[in-house]
Amino acid sequence: MKQARSLTAILAGVATVASGALAHADGRLEARYRMSLGGLELGRASFLLEVNDSSYTASGSARVTGMLQAVSSGKGSAGARGLVARGALSPQSFAMDAESDKKAEAIRLVIAANAVKDLSVEPPVRASPDRIPISDADKKGVLDPMTAALVLVEGKDDPVSATACDRTLSIFDGRQRYDLTLSYVRTDLVRADRGYQGPAVVCRVGYKPISGHKPNRSGVKYMMQNRDVYVWLAPVAGTRVLVPFKVSVATTLGAAEMEAISFQSEAVGPQPASATRKQP
Repeated sequence: MKQARSLTAILAGVATVASGALAHADGRLEARYRMSLGGLELGRASFLLEVNDSSYTASGSARVTGMLQAVSSGKGSAGARGLVARGALSPQSFAMDAESDKKAEAIRLVIAANAVKDLSVEPPVRASPDRIPISDADKKGVLDPMTAALVLVEGKDDPVSATACDRTLSIFDGRQRYDLTLSYVRTDLVRADRGYQGPAVVCRVGYKPISGHKPNRSGVKYMMQNRDVYVWLAPVAGTRVLVPFKVSVATTLGAAEMEAISFQSEAVGPQPASATRKQP
């Protein structure tokens, strides 16, 4: 049961991938995902994004399903909003609520100029001598996890390209500060049961904890050394925004995956030519 909760947390964390530049049109995405381990369903998740030239709003939820429900219950939701200014994302707020095995967790962040201005974490992080302390500097120049799920690719070329993977993300989730480093692997063709079918850029994801973690924990060491973490990024129609279509994390129990079963987006307003992608 403990391993199942940890794998779900890894999926949620790795799913927070990437940011970059300005979207030049309005777009909307509704996506639904299946989460699994070794082919066995663990849960279902959903994601909603609305973005325009000046702002964005993103929200998501997840819940345990399938056979895992017999031994563990769990559900959660998260949301973020912010501005699009000077070719970059500027998050303003992040909220997360989760319930699992009669335990509840809530995180609230207020952010300005990519720096955390106010923070609420329930239950509070327990003081521990083996935990790397979070400094004030660790709360500056960061993205919240939900904002980090957006990849904004500047320029006029097709955003579904190696450029989308050329970045390191500085993330603060309320309890930990960590970096995710993306590197280009290849471009695949993907197909959802409903909505998008077409190319997705595949990035390898490297995890580097900065603070708030316990460096001697086996899970932390495993993820730092794990070379088999990948994200497939697909476009939101009418914009230069990419979001995760699929995430795969190698574990000792098999591949933990989150993959879109529905990925439906639409353009609203003027569309840049290089950002248009047909959907059935």
